Amino acid sequence: MVADILDRFQIVAKKDLFPNQLSGGQQQLVGIARAVVHAPALLLADEPTGNLHSTQAREIMELFRELNRQGTTIVQVTHSEENARYGTRILELRDGWLTRDESLAPSSTGVGAQ
Repeated sequence: MVADILDRFQIVAKKDLFPNQLSGGQQQLVGIARAVVHAPALLLADEPTGNLHSTQAREIMELFRELNRQGTTIVQVTHSEENARYGTRILELRDGWLTRDESLAPSSTGVGAQ
């Protein structure tokens, strides 16, 4: 399972390296791989795509969408409106106050299908 996840992120060749031998983005991918490998019931993600380029970020969000369809509840903290739109609900906080509570209609294609 681990090799499949690492292969999906195209870092399987780096599986024997230590963290200090990986870039920040590669470390982040390894962390995500570790978090999702056993299909957890709940996944807490704090800026999960912060160190990734846009293609990798979309792949992670698609993976989260797939996990959510399989029953994983995902709580994501992000500054990215694009990433937020992958979810089914957006809660926006400003200065400790809830300023937005929006339910998103799921779609079968594109952003917002989670």
